[in-house]
Amino acid sequence: MKETDNFFEKVYAVTRLVPFGRVTTYGAIATYLGTARSARMVGWAMNKAHNLEDVPAHRVVNRKGLLTGKHHFDGINLMQQLLENEGVFVKDNQIIDFDKVLWNPSAEL
Repeated sequence: MKETDNFFEKVYAVTRLVPFGRVTTYGAIATYLGTARSARMVGWAMNKAHNLEDVPAHRVVNRKGLLTGKHHFDGINLMQQLLENEGVFVKDNQIIDFDKVLWNPSAEL
């Protein structure tokens, strides 16, 4: 197993814990895993997660609440639709009331 595979599995394990109706960020996951400067690697893991049905990749956004990973989902606005189905509101690819729905694994696990 490559080192990145192990890191990706850790990212997926954290992502599976993001509660319904909440979101987290690439950086929050990286910090929780003890690799604070690895937000981009978390993004790469999320890019590979689109085929993993048990990983809610739609709940991971950038530090400003932007749906930067939306182009990795099938359909035109699937990421936004999945979030809105959970009660997370999005306008112009930006989560509304981001601070209210933000889940920080370092503080909440």
